[in-house]
Amino acid sequence: MRKLIFVLGGAGAGKTTVAKAFAAARGAAFFDMDTLLRPAAAAIMSQAGLDPEDRDSAEYKRLCRDLGYRITMDAALENIAIGTDALVVGPFTKETKDRYWLERELSSIGASPETVDVKVIIVHLQDELMYRQRIEARGSALDKWKLENWETFRHSLAPRKIEWNIDAASILFYDNSAVMSDHDLARLERFVYGES
Repeated sequence: MRKLIFVLGGAGAGKTTVAKAFAAARGAAFFDMDTLLRPAAAAIMSQAGLDPEDRDSAEYKRLCRDLGYRITMDAALENIAIGTDALVVGPFTKETKDRYWLERELSSIGASPETVDVKVIIVHLQDELMYRQRIEARGSALDKWKLENWETFRHSLAPRKIEWNIDAASILFYDNSAVMSDHDLARLERFVYGES
């Protein structure tokens, strides 16, 4: 059965690193919302006279956020439609709260959670300090707003609940506080593919 794998989590959790390791090991198509949206977001924000590297403000969310998810899901679903496993990376904060979002997305390609095996890996860290340290260490201009508005941003790091109509066994919380090992990668592969 085709696999649609979501790797979700807050900024700094390491979801992209985890997803890239998994995609490389399995040869799954890899779709990172940040990468796919970046050129369009920079152009849209610049045309609006705003910071092209802003990825967190209310204006960014109004102008670009939904476009990023649409681009990412269209690319992933196109691969699912041709039988290629797809691995999708992003926060998906609003989408995970919508019980029927996943079903609507899959129905756009004539599929459903019964015909596509959906797995969700939620990447998280042990504490807020670790998130901040990792965000500071990566030194990305895209994180400027997060660090300058930490008291507001930190709320996005709270534990998640996935509201989609999928079995609880299809959701894995993965603590990425330590360096990812071969054992960790094998555990994620077993979760998705059920292999020993």
